[in-house]
Amino acid sequence: MQYIIIGLLIVVIILLIVSILKKNDNIDIVDRMGSLEKSFTKDIGEFKYDFASSLKGDFEKQNEVIERRLSLINEKVNERLDLNFEKTNKTFANVLERLSKIDEAQKKIDGLSTDIVSLQSILTDKKTRGIFGETSLSIILSSVFGEKNDKIYRLQYTLSNKTIVDAILFAPHPLGTIGIDSKFPLEHYEVMTDRNRDRTEREMAHKMFKADVKKHIDAIATKYIIEGETASQAIMFLPAEAIFAEINAYHQDILMYAYKKRVWITSPTTLMSTLTIISMIIKDMERDKYAKVIHDELSKLGVEFVRYKERWDHLSKSIESVNKDVLAIHTTTDKITKRFESINNVDIKNNRLGKNQEEDDRDRD
Repeated sequence: MQYIIIGLLIVVIILLIVSILKKNDNIDIVDRMGSLEKSFTKDIGEFKYDFASSLKGDFEKQNEVIERRLSLINEKVNERLDLNFEKTNKTFANVLERLSKIDEAQKKIDGLSTDIVSLQSILTDKKTRGIFGETSLSIILSSVFGEKNDKIYRLQYTLSNKTIVDAILFAPHPLGTIGIDSKFPLEHYEVMTDRNRDRTEREMAHKMFKADVKKHIDAIATKYIIEGETASQAIMFLPAEAIFAEINAYHQDILMYAYKKRVWITSPTTLMSTLTIISMIIKDMERDKYAKVIHDELSKLGVEFVRYKERWDHLSKSIESVNKDVLAIHTTTDKITKRFESINNVDIKNNRLGKNQEEDDRDRD
């Protein structure tokens, strides 16, 4: 735009000069200035055209560059959007998966709650509690010693006093035969530990709970400890870890009472540990027994090997003597063979033996 304005100013100046010259009647100069004006106007027009063309070309190139860059920016934006959309989809899918797992876990928890309520309703009956304890004891014994291992334990075993113990364990010496009986004092324990109950009621249940446990200890000590038949101790199995923890934590007098009566109080965990130790002792004893048998057999084998060596030495001497006789017989056989060959080669005319016979005779001489 600045160049156009300058050009227009130059044209105006030229026109003013032309008008002044006309006044001076200088026709020649006027003609030349007219030609110069036309030439200058033409140059200005070409300049304007070239300038407009150049400006248009630059504008088009700049537009192309801008469009290309906008296209690249658009591609990058689309790529980022696609990537973010993909990540968002994955995140959403993971969220849905986790929600489904949470929903499934919630259903299992609801089912477990129902089962617990059902189990509580079952354990309110003494008979079902007894069956539950016996079943738990059977599972623990079978998991440690294997199912129906009558050499180590038996279930519902009848003793000589006609009492039936839940399980009998044939432990090695010095433990001996140990009776295991399941007890489940649950009723008064639940009242005793229920914080919503009245304090007086809870204290009464506390006394009854201790009386129940001591009653079970007395029954086990009286029925399942028989001198000359069982060990001097027996085991009381409590199927509930909570009851066992309650006794060990807050009722030391019950533990001392059981100790005096020679009754071991166990829970599923402690009974499992005790039986595992007994199982290891039994395996070690069996291993020692077989090791002694192997040692005895090796000693007997050593005696037999000494006898074998003596007989082999005797046989070797006999074989050596026979070998010498065989060599002597072999030498004699060779000589006899040579003699027969000499006889076959006798020269009757010259009255001479064969060469082999003469050599043999010389050897013999």
